[in-house]
Amino acid sequence: MKCALGLVVLASLLVAGCSNAPAGPIAAASAPTASASTGGSARGDFGPPQGEPVKAVLTSPPMVPPPTGRSQPAKVIVELEVREVDLEISEGATYTFWTFGGTVPGSFIRVRQGDTVEFHLKNHPDSKMPHNIDLHGVTGPGGGAASSFTAPGHASQFTFKALNQGLYVYHCATAPVGMHVANGMYGLILVEPPEGLPKVDHEYYVMQGDFYTVGKYREKGLQAFDMQKAIDENPTYVLFNGSEGALINDRALKARTGETVRLYVGNGGPNLVSSFHVIGEIFDKVWYEGGTHFQENVQTTLIPAGGAMMGEFHVEVPGSYVIVDHSLFRAFNKGALAILKVDGEQDKAIYSGKEVDSVYLGDKAANLTPVTAAREAASSGTLTLEQQVAAGKAHYTGTCSVCHQDGGTGLEGVFPPLAKSDYLAKEPAAAIRIVLNGLTGAVKVNGKDYNSVMPPMSQLNDDEIANILTYVFNSWGNSFGQVSAADVAKVRAATPRAEGAAH
Repeated sequence: MKCALGLVVLASLLVAGCSNAPAGPIAAASAPTASASTGGSARGDFGPPQGEPVKAVLTSPPMVPPPTGRSQPAKVIVELEVREVDLEISEGATYTFWTFGGTVPGSFIRVRQGDTVEFHLKNHPDSKMPHNIDLHGVTGPGGGAASSFTAPGHASQFTFKALNQGLYVYHCATAPVGMHVANGMYGLILVEPPEGLPKVDHEYYVMQGDFYTVGKYREKGLQAFDMQKAIDENPTYVLFNGSEGALINDRALKARTGETVRLYVGNGGPNLVSSFHVIGEIFDKVWYEGGTHFQENVQTTLIPAGGAMMGEFHVEVPGSYVIVDHSLFRAFNKGALAILKVDGEQDKAIYSGKEVDSVYLGDKAANLTPVTAAREAASSGTLTLEQQVAAGKAHYTGTCSVCHQDGGTGLEGVFPPLAKSDYLAKEPAAAIRIVLNGLTGAVKVNGKDYNSVMPPMSQLNDDEIANILTYVFNSWGNSFGQVSAADVAKVRAATPRAEGAAH
């Protein structure tokens, strides 16, 4: 009895302590007392909708619809179409994504707390599968899934009241649920607090997802879904917005110094937890788990599968800010990497350094147009030496130049030079084995000793290794000939590899 009483007292103290926690987006807006009166579904019903029905503005990632700008609840009509589409998951690799609105993630939905949402789900006639939708912002069985099962060429409709403010994931919940989600069927719905969110300069929509293909990472061609990899939680790709190239180079997020950026970030999963981090920035505020309270001065925030967060930061210094899942092999070896490009004046008092360079970003920052041209030429049997060299240079810049340097000069005593290398000239074919298997220990190149470790690069595809070596063999005074993808494949096939290792 005493233990039970003690637990009751402890619980009451915890509740009292929570009441002093930092206020959420409502408290940060113009009506600081509103969050106390609108927390929880019991307080989110502001009566019947008023005025004429409103058609929701839906946006494709990374864009976000404008604020609702309403002071009263409305009837909001949401029309969302399911489409099964072949899209690029990585350069030269495509995948049949199942989507809400034709994109991964699906269209961003923005409503106001207290709105009555009339939801229309359409399944395109070309679809091969039935689908439905489970919105985590819905109070009702299955989050709407029980009311929205929709066969190809059909449409469903249901209505719900948005009782809880917050940022919520939606996803397909048709069996097998994990497969539908793994194929890209997820998105975000924002339920604004009654008076809206504080004004910022930029709002962006980012969602992480893990993908499971039969082919290895960056294997070319149309890739099929691998159920066993998904069950084993061993993704081929971990991506932001459904593609390796979704948020880099000319598709990078943009801002200027002196501006405030708000990110709406979700994790579709289906399996992995995200350790979301912006390299070189600190979140001024993070509304953790998509709820109404925020934490301040956050470096990295966890986002569970099927969860979300809202983060804000003020930008002081120009440059390229790399956004990653800080489980870092996911970022640099599975694709979970994006860029926020900030323009504006330097502020040397805050930071004196240079903008992040292409070596740090790897070939994700390179212009991959030559790679695409070489791949297409190889497919048609017209690949030239010049095309291979151009493609190899793009991959070399991101994969090899950090050690062997842009000019192939290496680093004294550590990384041997590739330029005018007598080591390579002696047996050019050995270079394929070295790239695939790595090389550890002392070597003598051009009469000098070098001692370091080159890790195996067997995660590279045959054509990538062939192009890199062809570039090396025909640059900086070298003239060692041409390497084909077939040459690499032959060496790879003859290389013993531990089970589970990259091959």
